[in-house]
Amino acid sequence: MGLEDLTGATFEPHIGDAFTITAEPQAIELVLAEVTILADRPGGRDPFSLLFQGPPQPLLPQAIYRLEHPRLGPLEIFIVPLGQDAAGARYEAIFS
Repeated sequence: MGLEDLTGATFEPHIGDAFTITAEPQAIELVLAEVTILADRPGGRDPFSLLFQGPPQPLLPQAIYRLEHPRLGPLEIFIVPLGQDAAGARYEAIFS
């Protein structure tokens, strides 16, 4: 499955699931916390965002990461850190 095939509906059933980043010295799990449809685009893919919750450390810089999911397989996704809260670090990925 290519990135161009992904939609918000692809990810909605996986809210609460862990996505594992395998590019680090140790695996890091990001939990999909939210899927938001950003606009209704007739005739094309609706832009959407994914919000992930991760551990407080390490705080990952914005970059393209390989995320693995048991059902969706490996995905190369650009994520941006949004900051930290009591639960850990928050990250966002936007698809347009």
